[in-house]
Amino acid sequence: MKALEDKNLRNPNDERLQVEAARQDPARFGELYENNFERVYAYLARRARDRDEAQDLTSEVFQQALAGLPRYQWRGLPFIAWLLGIAANVLADCWRRAGRLQEVMTDDLEQMGIEEGVEQKAMLYELVDSLPADQRQVILWRFVGQKSLREMATELGRSEGAIKQLQLRALQNLRERMS
Repeated sequence: MKALEDKNLRNPNDERLQVEAARQDPARFGELYENNFERVYAYLARRARDRDEAQDLTSEVFQQALAGLPRYQWRGLPFIAWLLGIAANVLADCWRRAGRLQEVMTDDLEQMGIEEGVEQKAMLYELVDSLPADQRQVILWRFVGQKSLREMATELGRSEGAIKQLQLRALQNLRERMS
């Protein structure tokens, strides 16, 4: 019986047996990892800022999957569906953290105005804050966060040309409002 069970576990199409084996022996999770790594990584790589972040997020997904395996219930869906659900949650958490970081950068802009030229910096901050959301984001990332056009294009899912155009419109908008 054990030989038949091992033979079935080597069959990559029988995920249910692989999942059950991993639930009983976490050392068997490696098979599930190997079978699903590329799809999870590809999902996250398309949505992450860079390769390092995609790798970190992928690692976090599999750590959470291993920790949550005892609670996993087979519902007839491929195991990858559960993993991609975890990946979506990990990515959402990452974006929330990045949003908080953006708030911190905005707060830094406010604090810089306290040092010198308070009125000019306050006016500039107010003007930047009044820009449309996508233009404001590009200006903050470019000039406060020192991000390259390529980095911004990747994060926003747009071409570098589109980001250049957004930056140009934002700067023109600021010039018009300043005069």
